[in-house]
Amino acid sequence: MTADDSGAASRDTDTEDEAVSNIPVDDPPGVGDEGDENNIAVRLEQLILGADRRYTPFQAARGAGVSMDLAARFWRAMGFADIGQVKALTEADVLALRRLAGLVEAGLLSEAMAIQVARSTGQTTARLADWQIDSFLEGLTEPQDSGLTRTEITYPLVELLLPELEEFLVYVWRRQLAAATGRVVRAQDDAEMVDRRLAVGFADLVGFTRLTRRLEDEELGELVEAFETTCSDLVAAHGGRLIKTLGDEVLFAADDAGIAAEIGLRLIETMAHDETMPELRVGIAFGTVTTRMGDVFGTTVNLASRLTSIAPKDTVLVDQAFAEELGRIGDAPVSEADAAAAEKAAEEGTGAPPPTYRFALQPMWQRPVRGLGVVEPWLLNRRD
Repeated sequence: MTADDSGAASRDTDTEDEAVSNIPVDDPPGVGDEGDENNIAVRLEQLILGADRRYTPFQAARGAGVSMDLAARFWRAMGFADIGQVKALTEADVLALRRLAGLVEAGLLSEAMAIQVARSTGQTTARLADWQIDSFLEGLTEPQDSGLTRTEITYPLVELLLPELEEFLVYVWRRQLAAATGRVVRAQDDAEMVDRRLAVGFADLVGFTRLTRRLEDEELGELVEAFETTCSDLVAAHGGRLIKTLGDEVLFAADDAGIAAEIGLRLIETMAHDETMPELRVGIAFGTVTTRMGDVFGTTVNLASRLTSIAPKDTVLVDQAFAEELGRIGDAPVSEADAAAAEKAAEEGTGAPPPTYRFALQPMWQRPVRGLGVVEPWLLNRRD
């Protein structure tokens, strides 16, 4: 689509400019193998989209009852390039535009919010689609003993998988939506929905740049996939949320400092027992975080990143606010001296049984951190 609405009416159904996008344009028949592969690509597109190309962007916008400018902004927000006025869109594209515009007209979403919906959905599903093709279909479409080529295998395979993957995608999305809605409902006030107090942590592979020079591409890809898979599983299993992965680094968050502490230590312990993995370092901070489109921003996130960069290998560093929060919820002693005195009193029978703490905190030297001033990191460990 294009945001240029000028002269759109004169460039109606018969105009087909050259496409500049990831949407293939039909080649004429009889061009050999290239033409055969293109025909299969078109058939695959029709199978996946469930409809033929029928509309130019202008026709789709007109059919949906929206301006060309708004249609183009929705299209780009979903992650698709401008395609001129090629007949490349389907009934589903018209319906999607109509639905988004209808939400705006009904006052359920502002125009800016509708753009955000399109962008967040497009970015998330684009990565999902790439992952499924690269990691899933790639392995299943290896040439078989039957003599069929990968291209010939792909169509019937997609035909079988498509309805199952679609159902599973909707199921997982509903589950995630229910979990996210629950977190919002439990928020104490409206401001907390956007600017929330969270524990935010980074886990970073040590010496990853050196590894990229030493390992083959396939080995490096397998290592990154194993790292991301391990982190994703551990974060989810202990009640955290994986915000994003950055190859050699993951960003996670948790509503509770105790959960974040457990995740950080579990990551270190798990990676330490895997001989194929480099050392790991983790930094966690606690404080106000701004959430947008599934990501987190703010000083707390920046501090967690800085703590990670100065953490010794195979350790977890936390900030002062995180240490205080662990003390407040009773997962770590506010003072080791007070904890020792309570234990001694209990042993002598002159005091109540001491609290059972899960974690120990050791203050480190204060140090300046670029952009954040002087911070006092704490070394997090399990309590003996």
